Amino acid sequence: MIQLAKRVIRQTVNDKRSVMLILVAPLLILTLVYFLLGDSDYVATVAIDPDAVPAPVINALEQQELELVDITADEADQALDYLQQHEDVDAVLRFPETSGMDITLYEPSTKGATAMSEIQEAMADINPSAETTVSYVYGTQDQSLFDSLGYVFLALFSFFFVFIISAMALVRERSRGTLERLMMTPIRRGEVIAGYTLGYSVFAVIQAIIIVLYAIFVLQLSNEGNIGWVLLTMVLLAVTAVSFGATISIFAGSELQVVQLIPFTIIPQVFFSGLIPLDLIPYHLGNLSYIMPIYYGAAAIKGIMVYGDGFSDIWGYLAGLTTYALVLYIINTQALKKFRKL
Repeated sequence: MIQLAKRVIRQTVNDKRSVMLILVAPLLILTLVYFLLGDSDYVATVAIDPDAVPAPVINALEQQELELVDITADEADQALDYLQQHEDVDAVLRFPETSGMDITLYEPSTKGATAMSEIQEAMADINPSAETTVSYVYGTQDQSLFDSLGYVFLALFSFFFVFIISAMALVRERSRGTLERLMMTPIRRGEVIAGYTLGYSVFAVIQAIIIVLYAIFVLQLSNEGNIGWVLLTMVLLAVTAVSFGATISIFAGSELQVVQLIPFTIIPQVFFSGLIPLDLIPYHLGNLSYIMPIYYGAAAIKGIMVYGDGFSDIWGYLAGLTTYALVLYIINTQALKKFRKL
């Protein structure tokens, strides 16, 4: 028994990926969670009409961690349109004559909740019993968490499961010698990568269609846009996942090594997929999302399902996914040189 334990320890110590998975990966993920879920120094922006808001209220708001923006009476009356045109503003605060206090927010989000909390804290010292009406440009106050973040899970599931299947299958092809025998034929490296990508993409497309239809028509996930654009985005994301899985499989020697790389390649993408507003992440770490394919898919799906965006609004995200897939295709083709030089 002792000898067996010693052998397991030696094998693990000699496997650098296992050591990284055990010792480094938890620290990396914990650090990401610290930055993403720790205290944020975000200062919410609230728009007010200074001529229509009582002076004591303005003084109380100025004492809070808020940035106040002056707007005209017409802009305040058209709060929904104003927020659509000024995405840097989190809330519009009004005091209509017929009611107490009216807060208009862009959507249910962490930033909106921050703005509302600061406003309510300011009003607590002035008129804590003031009637408050809350409205949103997109979404509702009583919508479920699934409706708020469902688009993120569509992107995550589409990417993760296709990545696992393609990466594992390609590693198995190598371990069985199938890839080496294939490379002995006149087929070109680009054709090998294209063939594998096309083959697994068929199942990726079927999976994307099933997930979208099930989420919308069975689980009743709200959708404001064209379902066709959602399907197109899911398909592009799935194809990118196949290419991503191929890249990982080329540099992994076994199925275990594929699993060992997940904490470094997939889990960080989860944090930048839209679960947390990117501009709340300190030290400008939110910019890391631009190198992560899940971000482009989740952002496009959110634009379609939450904001009702069309192709003219999401084409940049689709172009990002397409570019990512093409870059991975080139990397995969060049990486096959170690199996055969042509």
